[in-house]
Amino acid sequence: MRRFWEQLTKDQKQTVIAGLVFVAGALFVQFAVFPYVDARQKMRGAIAGSEKTLRELASLSGEFGVLRQRSETIRRVTGRRPPGFTLFSYLEKRAEDAGVKTNIKSINPLKSAPGGAYEETAVEIRLDKLTMKQLTDFLYLVESPDDLVRIRKMSVEKMKENPEYLNVLIRLFTYLPSPGSR
Repeated sequence: MRRFWEQLTKDQKQTVIAGLVFVAGALFVQFAVFPYVDARQKMRGAIAGSEKTLRELASLSGEFGVLRQRSETIRRVTGRRPPGFTLFSYLEKRAEDAGVKTNIKSINPLKSAPGGAYEETAVEIRLDKLTMKQLTDFLYLVESPDDLVRIRKMSVEKMKENPEYLNVLIRLFTYLPSPGSR
């Protein structure tokens, strides 16, 4: 090999050295620089993914805290209620207190939404021939944060034959302990 090297001219030697430097540089780039750049990009991607996951977890933690507080409120309210509490009896009592029990046309149950230890119970009540005062008195008595009874939807229309009276449809809901958790 030494003899081969000595037989080469100066220009040939320079060309061989330049070729060897080029090959060494190419190998260095291929096996050192590219893997380093790829690993760095993967690491940045992993960090960005982890940051996104962390933000989502923080958001979910806040939502979980709100849900835990709501669940505690439901537990506290349902614990204060008398045994055998039903939304039907509650509505009849409030209608009697407001003086509109005779105006009840119907009370119909709606589908319940199970939710773990508690289920959402909803009813639809139709009242006919109410005055505005009777309606406001009834609404004041029926929606109760203390009893956890809320109005979800309400439609009011004037009676065609007697415009000073109203026909009302109200959807109310509350939470009751699930049958399996009692």
